[in-house]
Amino acid sequence: MTPPASAGARRAERRAHADYTGGVYGSMLAASVVAGASLLGAFPRVELMLLLLLTGVVFWVAHVHAELFGERLAQMALDRRTVLHVCRNEWPIVKAAVPPAAAVAVSPLLGLGLPGTLWLALAVAVAGQVGWSVAAARRAGASWRQSAATAVVNLVLGLLIIAFKLALKA
Repeated sequence: MTPPASAGARRAERRAHADYTGGVYGSMLAASVVAGASLLGAFPRVELMLLLLLTGVVFWVAHVHAELFGERLAQMALDRRTVLHVCRNEWPIVKAAVPPAAAVAVSPLLGLGLPGTLWLALAVAVAGQVGWSVAAARRAGASWRQSAATAVVNLVLGLLIIAFKLALKA
């Protein structure tokens, strides 16, 4: 009989099979939130941090729901283990919102006004998008050349979000 795996071994196994594509999606989502966040109220930094984090959670729930009740519902019964597995796999969507929210939180320490805060959060979100895409590519076994290609594609997508922000003068 094989002894049960230790908690550390189970975490290492989960990391080895992690899918970071949700992080790419979450970073793009965060960049889009920041780009469109021009109508903030009395507490703009708090509102922006909440908007980033809560939007990430809502999209995470949507992805979990789609994964669990899309193709899986017809193929298998749901149990707690399956639900937790899907929740964990989709968690990078939420994790991707944390760095831009943290950038908003530290922006006063950097002496940034609201416009500078928005640009900092947007830059962090786009950098995250590129970083997550490279992590996903490398995890999938892509070559460095393929990883660079996905980084360029994601950078271009991030720059499109920035271009939309500039075009809308947001």
